[in-house]
Amino acid sequence: MTRHTTWPGRWTDTGVFVCFEGGEGSGKSTQSRLLREHLEAAGHEVVLTFEPGDTAVGRELRRIVLSPETGELSDRTEALLYAADKAEHVDTVVLPALARGAVVITDRYVDSTLAYQGAGRTLPVAEVEDVARWATGDLRPHLTVVLDLEPSAGLGRFEGRDRIEGESLEFHQRVREAFTTMAAADPDHYLVLDARAPIEEIAATIRDRVEALL
Repeated sequence: MTRHTTWPGRWTDTGVFVCFEGGEGSGKSTQSRLLREHLEAAGHEVVLTFEPGDTAVGRELRRIVLSPETGELSDRTEALLYAADKAEHVDTVVLPALARGAVVITDRYVDSTLAYQGAGRTLPVAEVEDVARWATGDLRPHLTVVLDLEPSAGLGRFEGRDRIEGESLEFHQRVREAFTTMAAADPDHYLVLDARAPIEEIAATIRDRVEALL
């Protein structure tokens, strides 16, 4: 996977923006919650959010893109629906919280679009990134935590699967490779951890990296 590099990117001067990425069942929700609890105990305002679906508009978009009842979607349609969710999410949830000086923790962001709709669907990654960066105003996380897990292990944690979880193992392997490739290209803004490690060990490593940003 080749990442598009023409975007200068922007990081806010107020607040701290942390993103959790990784494949299915890698523990993103658990680690997001643990980080929020730690930071709130230390007196920080924390906004814990997720994509897709953490806005009124986003909930409808999430239903469309994830429900098995939706059936087949054009790959480009899917990418645009995810971009619409991101635009609403950034404008109504993420940016207002960062402007207040809060720590924003999101479960998934732009890298998920590049990994799933770009590498997974084999759409041109540069084109997908153009759309996603435009939708978000090219707002970048100060830190992206990638919880790396073999797809067969993560998918085995689900009894039922949504549209994306139900894709082939090869699809999810491309997604995994995309996440690790993006992280390797920008180590200053990424932290890659083995999702099979003990939960508290992972949480402690994340806390140390985030505290350096506060």
